[in-house]
Amino acid sequence: MKSSRRLSAIRLVAFDVDGVLTDGRFYLSDAGIEGKAFCTQDGFGIRKMLKAGIEVAVISGRRSRAVELRMQELGVKHVVLGCADKVEAFDLLCASLGIDKSECAYVGDDMPDLPLLRQVGFSVTVPNGVAEVRKECDYTTTASGGYGAVREVCDMILEAAART
Repeated sequence: MKSSRRLSAIRLVAFDVDGVLTDGRFYLSDAGIEGKAFCTQDGFGIRKMLKAGIEVAVISGRRSRAVELRMQELGVKHVVLGCADKVEAFDLLCASLGIDKSECAYVGDDMPDLPLLRQVGFSVTVPNGVAEVRKECDYTTTASGGYGAVREVCDMILEAAART
């Protein structure tokens, strides 16, 4: 269940990539070149968050040039790829920004996300997330990863911030 008070306190939103910003699939060519599909509506939501002064980060266990390029295009400054320990990476980010984890939201979909989801002020998953993650999160989006879930989270947080 979403809480308007907790949402209005959010100063940083971090997203996993595969299964959240994408539908979880990636394309690998015979030449070894990886491709991903991103939802343009999600990108617009991220831009709105940044414009409103809410920090946005991406933390993923995989390295991907496609993700680097897309986040650069959107203006996302905090991109951690090839991350073995998402909690450690998030702790470093929060410390550098002077933001408490209670003022953060994280959106993840699989078991590597669970330790971080348990530590933030507002935890979110997607309907295509694994059952263990869905069971523990504060909110599950109606849209699936790669199909508007990120935009849904952005709009929800921005709406709560506008009410305060």
